[in-house]
Amino acid sequence: MGRYKIGYRTLKTAIGTAAAIIIAQFFGLNFFASAGIITILCIQNSKKKSLKTAYARFVACILGIGFSFIFFEGIAYHPLVIGLLLLLFIPVTVLFKVSEGVVTSSVIILHIYSGHQMTAGIVLNEVSLIVIGIGTALLVNLYMPSLDSKLKQYQVEIEKNFRKIFEEMVSYLRTNESRWMGNEITETAGLLEEAKSLAFRNVENHFLRSENYFYHYFQIREKQFEIIERVLPIVTSIEPLVKQRYMIADFLEVVSSYIHPGNTAQQLLIRLYDLQTQFKDEPLPESREEFEARAQLFQLIKEMEQYLLIKKSLKVESKVITNHLITEK
Repeated sequence: MGRYKIGYRTLKTAIGTAAAIIIAQFFGLNFFASAGIITILCIQNSKKKSLKTAYARFVACILGIGFSFIFFEGIAYHPLVIGLLLLLFIPVTVLFKVSEGVVTSSVIILHIYSGHQMTAGIVLNEVSLIVIGIGTALLVNLYMPSLDSKLKQYQVEIEKNFRKIFEEMVSYLRTNESRWMGNEITETAGLLEEAKSLAFRNVENHFLRSENYFYHYFQIREKQFEIIERVLPIVTSIEPLVKQRYMIADFLEVVSSYIHPGNTAQQLLIRLYDLQTQFKDEPLPESREEFEARAQLFQLIKEMEQYLLIKKSLKVESKVITNHLITEK
């Protein structure tokens, strides 16, 4: 059996729901439990998403009250009228881009329907439920646990896999043999997907920040990983043990040792350009097999150039992140 764990969102939902109901009951509101339902619907996994959801539900509820007045007071308090109301109301919420609030506003509409009348007191009661429910959700959602430690762990795992992949390429170039199963390839693809999703959530927890280091970092690694996936077939397709294989193997070994958050791309690019110059100074190939092998190795060099140019675009913010993590501990 898996270990039972209560997440932050579950805890906030439980606290927020109870608080909303207590407040609504304290003020003697009818349907006070609905304040708790609204709170449940408004709690999200990021601050920006929570604010967006709260706005959508509030606007939809106000629209729902207006529609209720027009249809119930203008036509009749009848089940068929509810159907007609929703038939027109839902497209309007879509038009105003507040369709997330359909469920919440439907609760409000049904409250008004069950009272068979629409007075200032009933409207005030429903608006109060909306304000309490949404307000409580926003308050409890102000606290979001830092995701930096988890993101740092993803960073460590991805870099470890990158190193392993490069080490295997180095080994194959030197020996023309490999027993590697390639598990790190599929594992890295999954890690990058999860890491980007978590990093995006981290961005949404900061109202004044549209992008952060980790999200940009994982985007860079994703682009580099695409190049690695292109490079691997090139490496495995080279058969002749030409001299240039060992030169590139040495270079890839250096690249492997430089895989970390710091931006060392410029140093590696200088090494790569030196390697290109050495290739050009080498005597022409003596056989077709050697020519094809050197052509593939040259293609590998061009791919590695792109790999390093992508890394060069990553701002050196790792020191700031590391200091932040140390402070948190």
